[in-house]
Formats: sequence, structure tokens, C-alpha cells
Amino acid sequence: MTGVLRSWLYVPGHRADRVAKALAAGADAVVIDLEDAVPPEQKAAARDNAVRVAADRPADPAGPQLWVRVNDPAGPWGEADLDAVSGTALHGLRLPRSEDPQLVREVADRTGLPLQLLLETATGLARAVDLAAAHPGVAGLGLGEADLAADLRVPSAAGLAWARGWVVVAARSAGLPSPVQSVFTDVADLAGLRASSEQGRDAGFVGRSVLHPRQIPAVHEVYTPTAEQVEAAQAVLRAAAQARTRGEVAVLDAAGRFVDPAVVARARVVLDLAREPGPALPAPPEQPAGGTR
Repeated sequence: MTGVLRSWLYVPGHRADRVAKALAAGADAVVIDLEDAVPPEQKAAARDNAVRVAADRPADPAGPQLWVRVNDPAGPWGEADLDAVSGTALHGLRLPRSEDPQLVREVADRTGLPLQLLLETATGLARAVDLAAAHPGVAGLGLGEADLAADLRVPSAAGLAWARGWVVVAARSAGLPSPVQSVFTDVADLAGLRASSEQGRDAGFVGRSVLHPRQIPAVHEVYTPTAEQVEAAQAVLRAAAQARTRGEVAVLDAAGRFVDPAVVARARVVLDLAREPGPALPAPPEQPAGGTR
């Protein structure tokens, strides 16, 4: 699976039957969970299942990416998880309760796998910028909203709006992809999922973790640009390309919209989210020595 990943389906690692179903459910990524969804007596079985799936699954560029959420490396099961997954053919790891940049560096070096850091405590949130830049292996940031709300003593999801904005800023300031939205726990409330996902999209998230396959279609719909948005983005790039052939970098397009490099960059984002290629733009005209004013 290439392009921006819209849906990340969690599946309990100790349920081998569910892992197989999850891989065929249509999500862009599957996250085998070794942490919260697995009872203590099943931790070893979940770990073994994850390693087996990573080893046995045939390469399929059109299939979902395969990630694993390990247990807290500082907790009782984390060390065994890291030993087991190191060097496997996983696309990466989700690291819960990320707080310590030095520990992130140690995990990245030890496993050799990309890391998505889950910020689930006040300390992790406060250190988001340092965590994002802790190691080249850090592939993204995200929030674990249920744990974070408990740690911050926030009584409702509305109280985390500022934290969502902050994690978007921290990720982008480090040059990381826009973050993935946390799960919506009321699996039966698809209207609520859709509304919450629209809020996340508008806040700068580009996809969402999900707990059940029935949540995937709504998430994909929200996080995939419409045909009209794609056509508008393509029109922006066409106008920019035509302007550059005339030695210009800013122009009014046929619809009277102002197109400059910032508008072009936003159009590229839309096409990236839509998995649509955009035309290559000619090189910008050279500026006179000393620049312009």
C-alpha cells in the first residue's frame, strides 16, 4: 500500500483468526496489538502471532501495511516484544507512552524499524517536539487520547482539541507526516465517527486508527478528497505550469482564483491524499542576482 494511509485497523495479537480477517478487511494498514487489547496471560501468544504473520505474509504492494503496537518498553513485556520484532519485515512499530527521547533512540537503534510515537501522558505531550526529532527512525507522532485524557483529567474529548493541534504542529515542525487521528471508541456510532473524523481532518490529521472494520468506509470517505476537490487541485497545477512557461510564479486562473506557490503546495497535498499524480511543474524562473523586493 502506497500513498497516504487513511485507516489503521487495530487487531488483538492473540487472536490469530482476527488478524487474518483484519488483513483482508480493506484497511490501508493493520496494527497487530500486543498492548491494551491483550490480557497478560496471552502476551507471549500475541507476540508469537505477530512475528509469524510478519514472516509468512507474502509481499503485496497493493495490500495493507503491517505494523505492531508493542508494550511499553519500560514495562514488564516491552523488552520481550522488542527482541521478537527486531529485524522482522514489519513496516514499523507503534510505541506507546512515549516520553523519553533517549528511550526512543534506543528502541529505533535496537529494532531497525520505523517508529510511530504515541503520546499518552502529559509528559509525552510536553516533549512532543523533542520526541519527533529524537531519531531518523521516528516516522510519525500520534495521540493515545483515552490515556491522555485520563492523565490530564479531561472530562470530555472537547478538552483535547488543543492537544490535537499541538501534535500536528510538533509533527510538521520536525518534517514528519501529518499525524493519524486516535480511535473513536463508540464503534456503533458511525455518524459520530464521521463528525469526529471531519474535525480531525480539518485540524490537520490525514487518517485515523479504527477498532472495527465497519469504521473503515466512513474514515476513507472523510479522508479521501472528493472528485471536485481533485479536479480543482489539478486545475491549480495546470494554471501554475502555464504561468511558469511565461516566467511567472503567481497568476489568476481561468476561474479568477489567485494561484501562487502556497496554493500549489496545498493542491499537491490534496492530490497526495487522493493518490492522484499531479503534473510536474517547470522550474521557476531565475531571480536576478540579489533577489527582488
